Formats: sequence, C-alpha cells, structure tokens
Amino acid sequence: MTENTEDQPSSSIEVKQEENWLDFAKTVGLAVLIAVIFRSFVYQPFTIPSESMLKNLMIGDYLLVSKFSYGYSHHSLPFSLNLFSGRVFDSPVERGDVVVFRLPRDPDVYYIKRILGLPGDRIQMKKSVLYINDQPVARERQEDYVRVRNGREERFEQYRETLPGGKSYITLDMGYFPGSRADDTPVFKVPEGHYFGMGDNRDNSKDSRMPKHDGVGYIPGENVIGRAEWLTLSFDNQAKLWEFWKWFPAERRERFFTKIR
Repeated sequence: MTENTEDQPSSSIEVKQEENWLDFAKTVGLAVLIAVIFRSFVYQPFTIPSESMLKNLMIGDYLLVSKFSYGYSHHSLPFSLNLFSGRVFDSPVERGDVVVFRLPRDPDVYYIKRILGLPGDRIQMKKSVLYINDQPVARERQEDYVRVRNGREERFEQYRETLPGGKSYITLDMGYFPGSRADDTPVFKVPEGHYFGMGDNRDNSKDSRMPKHDGVGYIPGENVIGRAEWLTLSFDNQAKLWEFWKWFPAERRERFFTKIR
C-alpha cells in the first residue's frame, strides 16, 4: 500500500523537506566548487572586447585560456587572493604565445597580447618593422585585409610575420607614420621576470610599447594567467540600439572551435 503523506505527522514531512533542501544545497555547493577549481586551475573562458589582436582575434570571439600552461601565481586565484608569492609549477612563456594577463597598473583588468620579448631581449620598432635583439623579424606582404564597417570600406596592410623560432602569424598595419610611438620606438630591454607583449593589430593596440601608466609596459611573469588555446564561439553583432532586426548576432561559424595561433 502506498503511503499517503496526509497520514504522516507534520514533523516527519518537515524533516524530509529539510533533508531535501540540504541535499540540494550540497549539490549546488559541490557544482560551484568544481566550477571554481576548473576555472582557477584548468581552463578559464574569456571574450574579446577590442580589436587589438585583429584579425586573429575579433570582437565577439569566445575563447578558452589554459591556466596550467605556465603554472600558477596568486593572480590565478579568484579575486587574486594573495595567498603566496611567485609561481608554482612554473613553466616559461614561449616567444609568439598569445597570453592573457592582468594589467600591471590595474590587476582587475585582463589583457590579451602576443609575447614577442622574453627576459633579457632587446625589442624595438623601426619604420613599422619589429626588431628582436637588433635583428629585423621576417615579414611577408599579403593581400590587403578589407572589411566594410558601418557602410565604409576599411583597408589594412597585411603581413605574415615569422619569428626566429619559426612561429608565424598575421599582423595588420595601417601604414608607416614617422615618429609615432607605435612605429618608431626606443630600444626596450626586457627585465628579468618580465615579458614584452604586442597586439597583432599594430596601429590599434595599447601594449608594451606604451609605458605602464598609459599602456601596458613590461608584463610581470606573476601577472600572466595562461595561454589562449581555443576559440569556442564567435559572433558579429554590430547592431545599434534602434536596429532591432540586427539584435541577434551573426554567427561566424568558420571560427567555431578553432586553434589560436
């Protein structure tokens, strides 16, 4: 015979309800704990809000950053909990890696750049050409990158840059502007324990070419969060508030689940 809750004492029902809520709370707590551990030590999701890494990374790209690639600092923890100093399981960043790091002047802000200077390197831009340790980095002109934005055509010079170690990637350039702090720079000698990062969209990136108070400056190794590994999703939403027919962003399916290089 099935039990009828109407025949059970109210205290028994209350106990069961409390047990159900307790089980539910435990399940939620465990799920939150697993999510925090995964985000802190395995992969952390990010989205791209700017065009500093165009065209390799675009506004509306969603990506996964591996937290284990370079080891962990206190900046790897939620809220940058200052529980220890330095890095544990430390592994050095390689030249050409695309990394996410906490901005030195404001650790609550995340930036993403390509690491071009390692500790001890000499980095300089001369007439839009990157020099590493006084040697120009090989670059090959590609067909211009052209896009239409807000009804206007925008054209970028496009180059394939190849680093001394063989890593290759695309950079964009609006042309050479004599004397600009992006195209002609002093020599930067990267301090020990730091890195030099630049955006692939060379004329539209605040990076290590600009001083810490205005741009990025040198990137402390402790501020590095991880290596950008995969694009998961990508959406192009250029709709204005009144363009309700464009509110649902267009999918860039060719970018879904692609490796970041």
